[in-house]
Amino acid sequence: MTSKSLVSSLTEAEWLLLAETKRAVLADLDEDELLTLHTRVRRARTKYVTQYRRAASARVADVGGRGAARPKNRRAADKAEAFEKALARVSTALAAAARTSAVELRTLRLATARDKGGTGPDGVVDDMALAPPRAKGKGRAASTRTPIARKNVAATKASGARRQAKRDSR
Repeated sequence: MTSKSLVSSLTEAEWLLLAETKRAVLADLDEDELLTLHTRVRRARTKYVTQYRRAASARVADVGGRGAARPKNRRAADKAEAFEKALARVSTALAAAARTSAVELRTLRLATARDKGGTGPDGVVDDMALAPPRAKGKGRAASTRTPIARKNVAATKASGARRQAKRDSR
């Protein structure tokens, strides 16, 4: 289905929803508005994917597969694809907005902590609070000496000993 035929098959509400997902429009929305739009687009995408699958699965017995049934179910497939692309655009914008707000929140919290003079006994901000976060290293390996780990090691040794004793008795 061409883009022109897809546009002509969309209802006005669907067309308006897709128009809301243009990059220029998305740039003006805040995180909450993007989240609402993301939900609306996801529901529309799910609707057309479901319609496509149901119609195609109804034809499977006649044509032998959902892929072979696709040409007669082109409109629902094209609508699902259009909403999938729109969802990708909204998801990308939402992720960027979430990252931005997280950075702003972190900066605000650090500034508030600096202004209050810290929470230590002397009311002095620790130098670590002002330092940029360090990169995550490998860290320390988790201890393998838990009770269940000891039990498993003992069970493995015992089963090995039994197996060896069985061989030795032959």
